[in-house]
Amino acid sequence: MPFNVNSAARQLAVVLLTLVSAVLVAIGFNLLLIPHQLLSGGISGISMMIGYIFGGNISWLYFVLNLPVLVWGWKVLGRRFVLLSMVSVVGTTIALQFIPVKTLADDIVLASVFGGLTVGFGSGLALRYGGSSGGFDIIASILSRKRDLPIGMIIFVLNGAVIAALAIFTRDPDIALYSLISIFTAGKVVDLIHVRHIKITAFIVTKESDRILAKMLEHKRGITIIRTRGAYTTNEQDMLMTVTTRYELAELRKTVLTLDPKAFVNIVETVGVIGQFHKPLP
Repeated sequence: MPFNVNSAARQLAVVLLTLVSAVLVAIGFNLLLIPHQLLSGGISGISMMIGYIFGGNISWLYFVLNLPVLVWGWKVLGRRFVLLSMVSVVGTTIALQFIPVKTLADDIVLASVFGGLTVGFGSGLALRYGGSSGGFDIIASILSRKRDLPIGMIIFVLNGAVIAALAIFTRDPDIALYSLISIFTAGKVVDLIHVRHIKITAFIVTKESDRILAKMLEHKRGITIIRTRGAYTTNEQDMLMTVTTRYELAELRKTVLTLDPKAFVNIVETVGVIGQFHKPLP
């Protein structure tokens, strides 16, 4: 099989971006959350809670607790997703060793908000490029694939149990509530970046329907061909209607503009889909 330079370059870029996301997560942990003994939620939050209460190296706890979740993800979500998730988890573990635990923001509210923003951006970046930061991201990806729900809000709900446990063990509701702010912020940022669950419907009026159709069918999306007639020109041509995700919209736009620059495209956000909808791996 011939070596594809472009494909290799894309894969390298994905790995590098995954490592960048890991560093962002580690920065959020060591510079914003851990100095105030706040939680990030998920497996990392459990690791932090164990470290705060019983002692121990939080980075290694994070790595060890992620292993069984990664194995589960390997069986359910596929090799590429879990391999990138492994890169993220290992990268975060190493970065946590080198980034010092240092108070970047003295105000605990600022630390919780910006800690959530940083961790959420890192987690969302990993998810957007085909991996995850491990832990509840993988569990949420499995649930999102089965139920088609927003990943960020699934993570937020799962983290509620972690927050409740923190409040019980520390008997400090303030820390739990500040942690909740951080987790909620991270979840909202993840949903802004990771947009695969958001559906859009595209109506494409074109004279190059056969060429566009052949290219679009490569993505395993259902497409309906509707014969139309222009009210002013009375010219007849095809309109292609398809439901896809916002994540794939850029590729769809590129396909249409390349094959028919004069095509008319109307894109609307879809509230819901009834029936079969092929959803790729996260």
